[in-house]
Amino acid sequence: MTLSQLEPRLGDRSLFPDLEARAYLAHAAVSPPSLVARRAVIGLLGDYGRRGAGAFGITLDQRERLRQKLGALIHAQPGEVALVPNTSLGITHVAMGFPFERGDRVLCFRGEFPANVTPWQRAAELFGLELAWIDADLARTDPTRFFAAIDAECARGVRLAAVSAVQFQSGLRMPLREISDRVHSVGGALFVDAIQACGSVPMDVEADGIDALASGGHKWLMGLEGAGMLYLRGALSRAMKPHLAGWLSHEDAFSFLIHGPGLLRYDRPVRTDAGLVEGGAFSSVGCVALEASVDVLAALGVANIHAHANGYLDALEPALVARGFRSLRGTTPAQRSCILGVLPPAGDARDAPWWSKALADRGVATSSPDGVLRFAPHWPNDVHRELGAVTDALDDARSER
Repeated sequence: MTLSQLEPRLGDRSLFPDLEARAYLAHAAVSPPSLVARRAVIGLLGDYGRRGAGAFGITLDQRERLRQKLGALIHAQPGEVALVPNTSLGITHVAMGFPFERGDRVLCFRGEFPANVTPWQRAAELFGLELAWIDADLARTDPTRFFAAIDAECARGVRLAAVSAVQFQSGLRMPLREISDRVHSVGGALFVDAIQACGSVPMDVEADGIDALASGGHKWLMGLEGAGMLYLRGALSRAMKPHLAGWLSHEDAFSFLIHGPGLLRYDRPVRTDAGLVEGGAFSSVGCVALEASVDVLAALGVANIHAHANGYLDALEPALVARGFRSLRGTTPAQRSCILGVLPPAGDARDAPWWSKALADRGVATSSPDGVLRFAPHWPNDVHRELGAVTDALDDARSER
């Protein structure tokens, strides 16, 4: 394949020649790597194969490029983005390092993926915090009650609110700006789990008032498992308590390896930028794949990707509803991500995992978290070529006895 053929185009899956599914709609679970990402990985492995330790310096420069590109994707400032292996560890760094005081209240949301719950439960136990809960789906079903509930919790005091940018089952895009305004008004901070948003939903940490954000790279960012990012607003990174730290968390950490004897020290201060969480070695392969994929996303434009995927879902949703499925999609454009979650037809004994497997057997890849059948197209999907395959698979599965 020539370089010109490697150029990404909305609705064109040429960069995924080995993809087996006729319609791959499981990007909310794991995205397949493109040829661009795969070639970047092969190139890095070749560098290590030829040069061994001599290739390590190249990876340091590459990681700095990646930090800058991820920062640009979410409109962060230099020094506010660090690389982490996954969303869970990014959240854990914030939960363990946030400057909590005993008795502080943390606002959580029922229905969140456990990665954005467990670290706050551990922090509550370790630091004597109180967890408050609101049903996340109220933001879809009854926004007035949702905001009233947040106001009531804020009136009691909220030190931090932890919410996902996009709910993993329904695909509901949460009203981040409205939440942050309320939390900030009582001196609190907003943490966002963005793994179901980054790469497919426009994210702006400044415009949305986000103080910290974590995202893995293997879903909508279309990288590999083992490489992701953590954003820390500058003021927050300077206030963090580095309970989780490693040798690379220190300032000037590499000097003793590069500049000669007498520089091995254990008293170097811990960094005060987001890099304080980068405690040790992690996946260079994941980082080069992620950079290659972020370049593709930047070239296409996240806003364009969001519009493209929602055009697909605009056509798919009524086809599902006509077949008895119950849509959980937000009713307004502001509530919509690139995920369409549906419930199986009422009275049908076949549950979401059954439907997901039946569709997979017919060449349509979906996922089924916690009883929801989830359709999640990305930029390579083409509704004109794929919608017929999806509806045919649904009808054929429905006729199965």
